[in-house]
Amino acid sequence: MIRALTSLHDTVVSGLERITVPVMTTLARFIFAATLLVYYWNSGATKLGDGVLGFLFPSDGAYIQIFPRTIEAIGYDFSQLGAFHWAVVTAGTWAEFVLPLLIVLGLFTRLAAFGMIGFVVVQSWVDLFGHGGLANGTLGAWFDRMPDSLILDQRAFWVFVLAYLVLRGGGPLSVDRVLKGSTSPRQATT
Repeated sequence: MIRALTSLHDTVVSGLERITVPVMTTLARFIFAATLLVYYWNSGATKLGDGVLGFLFPSDGAYIQIFPRTIEAIGYDFSQLGAFHWAVVTAGTWAEFVLPLLIVLGLFTRLAAFGMIGFVVVQSWVDLFGHGGLANGTLGAWFDRMPDSLILDQRAFWVFVLAYLVLRGGGPLSVDRVLKGSTSPRQATT
């Protein structure tokens, strides 16, 4: 009796998994787009410098956002910053535009989602230790009945959606799928 129930359960669940995984990968990308795409693009836009080459010369605010304690320590004298600071701020700014776009398109989805997880970790670190979030309670706590802490609660959900995409890919409605189909050895022989 137990084996029959277990077998029935496994058959139903495996059937549901075959049907829902393609839907869930597309849904995860949609949820990312609906909740975080504009958030990151707006954040990236605040870091762009003036003019056409603003993407190469980040604004002073970009340095303040990413290196708050360093900027304060040098008395807001941006001339004391070096190539390292420029490279980090520029790469971070580009990442806020490029990685979300790749996820929404479903292009290099796994790699882009993995990059976004790294971005969220670094962003959280800066929020906690650079902007004083650790001292003012931004970290929050799990299992505390309050689901709205910025770091532990919100970003846990962000990372979960991104981790799902790392593990499952972009799904059937993605550029990844189109590229995979066009380079598939099976299709080349037919």
